Amino acid sequence: MKFTTLTGTFVVAAITATMSMAQDREGWPESFTVGTASQGGTYFAYGAGWANLVAEELGISGGGEVTGGPMQNMALVHTGDAQFGMTTMGPAAESLAGTNPIAPGLQMTNACAMFPMYQTPFSVTALSSSGITNISEIPDGARIGFGPAGSTSDTYFPRMMEELGVNFERRNGGWSDLGGQLQDGLLDVIAFAAGVPVPAVSQLEVQTDINIIEFTEEEQAKIQAAFPVSNFEISENAYETLTAPARSVSMWNFAIANCDLPESFVNAAVDVVMSDNERMVNIHRAATATLPEHWDKNSVMKWHPGAARWFSENAGADIPADMIHGG
Repeated sequence: MKFTTLTGTFVVAAITATMSMAQDREGWPESFTVGTASQGGTYFAYGAGWANLVAEELGISGGGEVTGGPMQNMALVHTGDAQFGMTTMGPAAESLAGTNPIAPGLQMTNACAMFPMYQTPFSVTALSSSGITNISEIPDGARIGFGPAGSTSDTYFPRMMEELGVNFERRNGGWSDLGGQLQDGLLDVIAFAAGVPVPAVSQLEVQTDINIIEFTEEEQAKIQAAFPVSNFEISENAYETLTAPARSVSMWNFAIANCDLPESFVNAAVDVVMSDNERMVNIHRAATATLPEHWDKNSVMKWHPGAARWFSENAGADIPADMIHGG
């Protein structure tokens, strides 16, 4: 066996680097989980993907966890039952205000902003055989699947439908399950709030003919006036069913971290996700919007210090001290 003798200078440098790495990892958890949502939705595919990427790059155990979505993720991250999670701006604001239905009155201020993910469009899908081609054609008393209870979709889409004058019977469940119920005729419509392409919709259009129903300009304006959303167009390339962009509205999604996690750990995790967008897009096409310049889309949550440092150093972010946890 052949050994190579190191010079004194190199030995000192190697020891110093090793000590630095050990110091940088002080307080890091041995493993982590990312709160996502139900299987068949974008959150699960995207969240499990970046969890595995961070685990592999940082050399620690980690993965995605099936949850009820943004509202539950805020609670899990706030309490530390999950180190990381994913949420949307609406549920985040409600959670901080203490109006999260999971724990009414509890202000979930220990969940911090980590990095911008993508916009969540609100879209409606029905079987082509139903004859439903626009919102006004949804029949009175229609059975509508709104996703998991407490999810962004379940929190806001029923209110939006009511705002548009739709009378419906509310159903909840995971996206894959609801897709199966729609195909079996147990539901009339599914109201999705998820990054596109939604895996459950992509699966449906392979198996049967569907209509992806867009909002009219008037409906779009009415919803935007009543809720914290902005106009959005679902690209015609998102689904085989679409032949032109579809009008929608959307809400920004952010990754979140427990505010008590070590600054160096969160900084390293953010660096893995944000430094190579191509890897993220390979996980899910919604990640085309997972870009450093979108840091300013968070106006709700305080930033984790490790995340704030990354965006300040790498994206020129000017984050006010009062928007950084502990600042």
